[in-house]
Parts: sequence; structure tokens; C-alpha cells
Amino acid sequence: MSAFTIHGMSENAEEGLNQKIARLVEEKGWNQDEFARLTQLHRLTVRNIFQGESKRLHNATVSACARTLGFSVHDLRAAPLSSLLSRLQRQQSALPTQELRTRYERATQPEVLDWIERHPELAARLKPDELDELMSLQGTGGPLTSFGVGKSVDQIFRRRRLIEKVLDIAGTELIDLLEPMVDLMHEKIQPYQPPQTPG
Repeated sequence: MSAFTIHGMSENAEEGLNQKIARLVEEKGWNQDEFARLTQLHRLTVRNIFQGESKRLHNATVSACARTLGFSVHDLRAAPLSSLLSRLQRQQSALPTQELRTRYERATQPEVLDWIERHPELAARLKPDELDELMSLQGTGGPLTSFGVGKSVDQIFRRRRLIEKVLDIAGTELIDLLEPMVDLMHEKIQPYQPPQTPG
């Protein structure tokens, strides 16, 4: 097989991957801006994916798309679109209805109710303490009013992913690099700590 043929197959695969991602995002009911926020990708990158202009996606981009869509990178690349769509539909139909009803009952702000209706799969992914945090932000003039529900949920998911990454790093020899960096940033947000009395 020639290098030209291999190159051509690679390009066709990448074009197919772009189309696959765009179709799965559509199935989720997200627009390009929402998907960019959820994946933390640049809007231009997401637009290029949707328009099929990204000839070769970076591994980090594919990983962010796969994680947000709820698939492994291998599945996103290799599984047929029909199979992935079926899995998405099964996931959405299998959402815990009673749990979501409870979430509706705790949501008093119209923006929160609207967000849950449009994103039931994301609402189901919130852990109990994360849901408590989101609900605590409700109220007239509260943080959700100015910051927005979508951004607040994005922030919660970003923090969860960051904590998971930090825990992964802390379990390796890189903890010696991680610890001083975290200490430095922690001092920036807590500049004063009362002196500890000798025990």
C-alpha cells in the first residue's frame, strides 16, 4: 500500500470523525457554543469540526470531545456512528426519572428548570454535593442570575476534572513538582493564615 493511499485513508477517517462528532453533539441537543464550553475547546476549533474544516484533530481535542460525549477515545474513533447514536439514546432513556424529578422539585429558579429540561443527561451526571452547590446559588440576585446556569455547571465539571487530574498526579513521583505549585497558588487565595500554636 502506498503512502499516498495511507494518507488519503487518514484524511477520510478524520473527515468522518468530524462528521461523527457533529452528529453526536446534535443528538445531545447542544449548539456549538455549548459544546465549546463543555469541552473547554476554542470556539473556532469547534466550528471547524462542525464545518469539516479540521483535517487532522489533535489527540487532546478528540479526548475532550470523547469525554464530554461520554465515550472512550477508541469508541469515538472506531465505533460506527449508528452504534454510538444507539448508545446515546439508551443512556438518555435510562436516566433515573425519580432522581430528575427530585432535582426539578429543588429547582425554584426558572433558568434552572429550563436548563434541566434541555440538559437532562448533564443534570443526571451531577453528584449530590454538586447539585446541592448548584441549588444553593439560586435566588433573586444570586450568582446563577448573573453567571448563568450553564456556566455554573461547566465550572462544577471543570473543577471535578481538575481534582481528578491532581489526584492522578499526586499518586506519581510528580507530586514533588505538584506540591510547591499548589502551595504557591493556595497562598495567593489565602494570603493570611493564623500562626499555629505549638502542640
